[in-house]
Parts: sequence; structure tokens; C-alpha cells
Amino acid sequence: MTSRLSEEEIYEIARKRVKEKKDFYTHLAIYVVVNAMLALVWYFSGGGYPWFIWPLFGWGIGIIFHGLSVFVFHSQSGWELGAVEKEADKLRKYLKK
Repeated sequence: MTSRLSEEEIYEIARKRVKEKKDFYTHLAIYVVVNAMLALVWYFSGGGYPWFIWPLFGWGIGIIFHGLSVFVFHSQSGWELGAVEKEADKLRKYLKK
């Protein structure tokens, strides 16, 4: 079914996937920087109970799911690509009228 995609459509899908990967790496970098700052605040405020682990773990779960959605469960499955192709065919027929 994907063989019916035009070069432009393939390029658009590839562009979207590259953007998703870039967005993930941006999210990961922000996660690292913010949590490092929280750990530094904890350290320089006298230590004690390591409260910074709660946002570290909570946000970390979000990072894991974001990574899974980008690298394991791609946003465009075979079904979605088929649906896109089907809609594109409908549009082509409609525009030819």
C-alpha cells in the first residue's frame, strides 16, 4: 500500500518523522537541564530529603512514553498510511470533476 505514495508524500512523512525526533531530543535536553538545576538547588540548599527525585521520576515517565511514541510506536502506522492514501485518492477524484 505504501508503494502508491508519491515522492512528495514520502518526503512529507519523512519530514514529519524527523521533526518528531527533533522534538523528542529537545524535550530530553530540557529534562536533563531542568532536573540538573533542581538537583543543584537541593544540594546547595543543604541537602536533606532528596525532593528533586519526584519531578525527575514523574517527568522521566513522560520522557519514556515520548521516546516510545517516536522510536517504537511510530505516529503513522500501516493503517494510517493506508487511510491517508485512501483520502488522497478521494481528493484526486473530487478535484478531477
